[in-house]
Amino acid sequence: MRVARFVLSIVLSSSFPFPSASQQASAPAPNSSPQAATLLSQSAAALSGNIALSDVTLSGTVRRIAGSDDESGSVVLTATASGSSKIALSFSSGNRKEVRTNSNNSPTGSWSGTDSIAHSIAVHNLFTDWGLFPTFTFSNLNGSATTVFSYIGQETRNGHSVQHLSIQQQFPNQTGSVASLLQHLSQMDIYLDASTSLPVSLAYNIHPDNDADLDLPVEIGFSDYRPVNGAQIPFHVQKYLNNNLSLDLQFQSVAVNSGLTTNSFSL
Repeated sequence: MRVARFVLSIVLSSSFPFPSASQQASAPAPNSSPQAATLLSQSAAALSGNIALSDVTLSGTVRRIAGSDDESGSVVLTATASGSSKIALSFSSGNRKEVRTNSNNSPTGSWSGTDSIAHSIAVHNLFTDWGLFPTFTFSNLNGSATTVFSYIGQETRNGHSVQHLSIQQQFPNQTGSVASLLQHLSQMDIYLDASTSLPVSLAYNIHPDNDADLDLPVEIGFSDYRPVNGAQIPFHVQKYLNNNLSLDLQFQSVAVNSGLTTNSFSL
């Protein structure tokens, strides 16, 4: 609890160093691996193709597994290049929603369960992107001058030959253990298909609301890529929590550049 509150006080007194995809791209941090930065740029280009994406709406079916709960229903995922995203799940047991927005590079988030009561997402769980729509995730990373890209190497993951990259945000206004903690909270591992440069998976940690030091591993897997107006979009997205499948999203329809507004991102 004490560490989480300490991190919260730091964040509230300074802005996040995360850009939106709508901002002009910047060179990565000086100590970045040029190879990693190039691979990430290649992946972003492979995802976006020849279209400038401003927003996306994906609709389909979802399976949710949480402890003894195992239910299926429908899902609508919306996201914008400026950093807002929303996932709305509909089940016979009720609706579940989660929203993240980005104002002045300061992300906020909230969620609601079947009781429709809004809850804030702990600040220490906002240092990484959801990653559910990788096109915007990668575009945002490419636009950051405070992101350090590291090249880990080529390996095999989930049966795919991949290029493994690691990214971490830098916090120049912080030092010592505080800077180390914030950097750890922002770390993401990216696995790109060695042939196509398209993302195979994205891994990061989330943390209990009252303990920023306790890591709970999350992995987002992408497959069933299909071309949509020149962009490559994964129609099958799976989320694993603590190495267990928690969400299985299979999209059937996609709409791009429909003009989503801020009103689209409320619970």
